[in-house]
Amino acid sequence: MRILKEHEIFFLDPSELLRPEPTFADKSPSQFRDYSVDTEDPLKERVRRTYREMHLNQTVDFVKGRREHWLKFNTIKMTVREALEKLNDLVDESDPDLDLPNIIHAFQAAERARSEFPEHDWLHLTALIHDLGKIMAFYNEPQWAVVGDTFVVGCRWGDSIVYRNDSFVGNPDGDNPKYNTEYGMYKPNCGIDNLLMSWGHDEYMYSVLKHNKTKLPHVACNIIRFHSFYPWHNGGDYKHLEAPKDEETRKWVLIFNRYDLYTKSEVVPDIEALWPYYQTLIDKYLPGVLEF
Repeated sequence: MRILKEHEIFFLDPSELLRPEPTFADKSPSQFRDYSVDTEDPLKERVRRTYREMHLNQTVDFVKGRREHWLKFNTIKMTVREALEKLNDLVDESDPDLDLPNIIHAFQAAERARSEFPEHDWLHLTALIHDLGKIMAFYNEPQWAVVGDTFVVGCRWGDSIVYRNDSFVGNPDGDNPKYNTEYGMYKPNCGIDNLLMSWGHDEYMYSVLKHNKTKLPHVACNIIRFHSFYPWHNGGDYKHLEAPKDEETRKWVLIFNRYDLYTKSEVVPDIEALWPYYQTLIDKYLPGVLEF
C-alpha cells in the first residue's frame, strides 16, 4: 500500500466508476465499475453522496457563478507540464483497483491513443491533457463541482443520468418552469455547443484551451468538453437539442472514451522516456505558460 503525503488531495471521481454503457458492451463485466446503491459499502456511498451534492446544487445560477469565478483565468499560471506534474499529488480515491496518480492515467490514455491513431498527434495530446481541469480541486472547488458525469442545466434532466430517480430532489431548477421542461431555455436542435453544462473539469479545461488560443483542432477541444457528458453520448438523452454537426463530436468522444476508461492498469508507463515526444506536441499545440 502506498503511503500518502499530508499535502495530497484525494479525488473522488465517480465518472471513473461503473460504466456499463452499451457502446462498450463487448467488454467483460469485470471491467466495468459499479454505480449500484449499497449503503453498507463505504465506497459506493461516497460516490452516491458526491452525485447527490452535484445534482442538488448544480443549478443554472450556480453554473453561471462558477463560470464568472473561474473564467477570469486569474487563478494560476503554469505550463502544461507543470499542470500535469501537479496531478502527481492527486490520487483517485474512488478507484478500488489502483492507487496511482492521475498523471499515470494521463500517459496511459495518451499512449493508447497514439497506438491506435499514430497519424493523429492532436489526439495523443488531447488524451494526455483531458483531465487537467481537475486542478480546480487544489483551489477550493468542491469535488462535486470538479469530477463526475456532466449534464445540461436549464432544461429537464436527462433520464439516463446516474442516480436520476432521487438525486435531484430539492434542486430548485426542478420547480422552475423556465428550466424544467423538455427544452427549457433552449431552442430545438440548437447544438450541444450552445448548452450550459454542469460545472466541472471538462467545461473548465475546454475554456482554458480556448482562452489560451490553443492550436488543437476544435474537435479536440470538444472531446475534452464533452467526454464526461455520458447522458448524451452514451445515454441517448438530449437528442432534441442536437445539431447535425454534433455527430462528429460524438464519434470522436466515443473513440476517446476507450482510452479514458479502459487503459488503467498497474503497468506504469515510463513517463520520463515519453516526455520528449509529448513536449513536442505541447510546443506545437499549447506552448508556453498558460493562464488557468
